Amino acid sequence: MKVLVIGSGGREHAIVDALSRSPQVEKIYCAPGNAGIARQAECVAIKDTEVGQLRDFAAREGIGLTVVGPEVALAAGVADAFKAAGLRIFGPTKAAARIEASKEFAKELMAKYDIPTAGFRAFTDYDEARAYVAARPLPAVLKYDGLAAGKGVVIARTMEEADAALRDMLCDDKFGEGKVVVEDYLEGPEFSLLCFVSGERVWPMVLSQDHKRAYDGDEGPNTGGMGAYSPLPFITAEDERYAVERIMRPVAAAMVAEGCPFEGVLYGGLMKTRDGIKVIEFNARFGDPETEVVLPRLKSDIVDIFCAVADGGETELEWHDFATLGIVLASKGYPGDYEKGHEIKGLDRVEGTVYHMGTKTDGDRLLTNGGRVLFVVGQGATLAEARAKALADVERIECDNLFHRTDIGHWALDD
Repeated sequence: MKVLVIGSGGREHAIVDALSRSPQVEKIYCAPGNAGIARQAECVAIKDTEVGQLRDFAAREGIGLTVVGPEVALAAGVADAFKAAGLRIFGPTKAAARIEASKEFAKELMAKYDIPTAGFRAFTDYDEARAYVAARPLPAVLKYDGLAAGKGVVIARTMEEADAALRDMLCDDKFGEGKVVVEDYLEGPEFSLLCFVSGERVWPMVLSQDHKRAYDGDEGPNTGGMGAYSPLPFITAEDERYAVERIMRPVAAAMVAEGCPFEGVLYGGLMKTRDGIKVIEFNARFGDPETEVVLPRLKSDIVDIFCAVADGGETELEWHDFATLGIVLASKGYPGDYEKGHEIKGLDRVEGTVYHMGTKTDGDRLLTNGGRVLFVVGQGATLAEARAKALADVERIECDNLFHRTDIGHWALDD
């Protein structure tokens, strides 16, 4: 069949790469794609939020399956438009995608269905929010209610930090108009549990963990993710079973009960606290960069899985037992201001896998074109071997405007 992937980052490159391993796929399109994706798919100049154009392209080209990468496309209602046109699409409806698009919706759902998470309150008024934070112990977790490309969360350790974040979110509309959810602070290692979900059917993927902070030692500002790895030795089989049976399956059932059944990838951002595993957040799609370390471990044909979810069918997942660890090469200055257009060399010397996150071509030259630029994946029998391979490949890449973390996987590997 012909397949269309919507999006332009490393997650979409990993999806395209997984699709390319399926004997069922005749041709892959990606809208809009990037320079790396263009080597495995035909890139189409349609933005991920241009819902009507995407639908018309899929109908015109006889696309048998469309896979949605980014949350903005889901929030724009791309799945609804495709389904209304009788086109098969992998991704939740706009109503179901609220589990990510609105932090308040997700928190209220968890409260109603007794799913373990941090206590919270939502505010639209700056003075009320500030007074609430000031009356409670710090640190405080402040979350912008809507979509903010992974950057709308602040862990305020001082009242000054809290005040600045609340002004950004409620007074200056840094991410747009909206609410702020103030959560109790939880401590413990975070991990990601991505599940294929179709109504009440839930198929868990292998666990992964990403690193949000920009610099080594988990220092610096929050980013969209600077690296990830899989598996996670500090999460036991019992932990994983609890997360699936006590969190992910009940949430899928809750969405059905609320009249907005979920179809696609439900991402559980979870934390192992002293009081058990709790939900930090839900996303309505593949995580980025977790996808880039999870999908290489998938042994099953991903087309069978996508179609089973989209069609309400049954499927099974098989996984490789090797470890994967990936490192983001980001533009200097990210997640703040950064320059684009710096030349990248040396990819021909890389021995592992490189997924492109933000690149473009200029003739024969490959240039940086985003904050997160490349994702270098090492694969090995152990996480230590995977990290060594990834770091060796990073050193083979030449660009004067990129930086990376050297300690991805430290929760699992370092004393």
